[in-house]
Amino acid sequence: MGRWVIISTERARRPLEYQHEAPPARAATFCPFCPGYEDKTPHELFAFRERGTSPNGPGWNLRVFPNRFPALKIEGALDRQGEGLYDKMNGVGAHEVIVETPRHELLLSDLDEEAIERVLLAYRERINDLKRDTRFRYVMVFKNHGAAAGASIEHTHSQLIALPVVPINIAEMMRGARHHFEYKERCIFCDILKQELVDGRRVIYDNPGFVVLAPYAPKQPFETWVLPKLHTAAFEEAPTAGFRQLANALKTALRKLKVALDNPPYNFMLLTAPFADHGAQHYHWHIQIMPTLTKVAGFEWGSGFYINPTPPEDAAGFLRELET
Repeated sequence: MGRWVIISTERARRPLEYQHEAPPARAATFCPFCPGYEDKTPHELFAFRERGTSPNGPGWNLRVFPNRFPALKIEGALDRQGEGLYDKMNGVGAHEVIVETPRHELLLSDLDEEAIERVLLAYRERINDLKRDTRFRYVMVFKNHGAAAGASIEHTHSQLIALPVVPINIAEMMRGARHHFEYKERCIFCDILKQELVDGRRVIYDNPGFVVLAPYAPKQPFETWVLPKLHTAAFEEAPTAGFRQLANALKTALRKLKVALDNPPYNFMLLTAPFADHGAQHYHWHIQIMPTLTKVAGFEWGSGFYINPTPPEDAAGFLRELET
């Protein structure tokens, strides 16, 4: 994929040696994401609710609504234009919040597989709805867990942003995958899966539909991927029947990271094909989980290299053996 990483064995660290900032003490105040405060959020766009309950009131198991402070706004035209050699357009898009459970004290990793499956189905529902808008080319689904990873509200939630352009990181990944396919006529991610399952050293967990592994060149210690065994370019086109197995794989990955690293801050990203590349033979949707354990500093920003003090084989072996 064209990514180089420095595995710094001189700086090698065991899992228990990673320190992260302790979460701040819980404030004695209301949480806008908790039941009873639905009027503190924008009107819901989608929800899983108990029978007989009404939108924008209690009785929900999961809620989706627009972010009150959106990075991009859904109203307006793109109005793309040049300014000399530069390009600009209006900040048009969609920014939504997925509140994963009504229970404030639970983390995503604490939810049962049925509840995590609901979260995944909500992602699919919102992507399918937003892709009907011809202004949008990509939907990024992500989760920030912990203040050090960018979470501003403690109640477990994830977000999505619909974009009028394909993000540069996705475009670069697509180019790398396409180059591999043109050379070998095989999907790079399918090749990764086959090799890792045979090798075994970087596999953390697998079930009939999904594999959890440490990637060969991880940018951060304990970077973890969840990949479907069935080749599908777009997440929202994956078979519904496999979502419970995906929930099982994602829960297992998050539980192992929580136990191993004492509930670290992390980000996860659902990386799916741009709308124009649905059905692509060269791309394979997947989830990347990135614990926030090290700092990105001048060398990383300037060079594009990442320094990782924990070899992926060591991280995978530790997580694989861990009972959760």
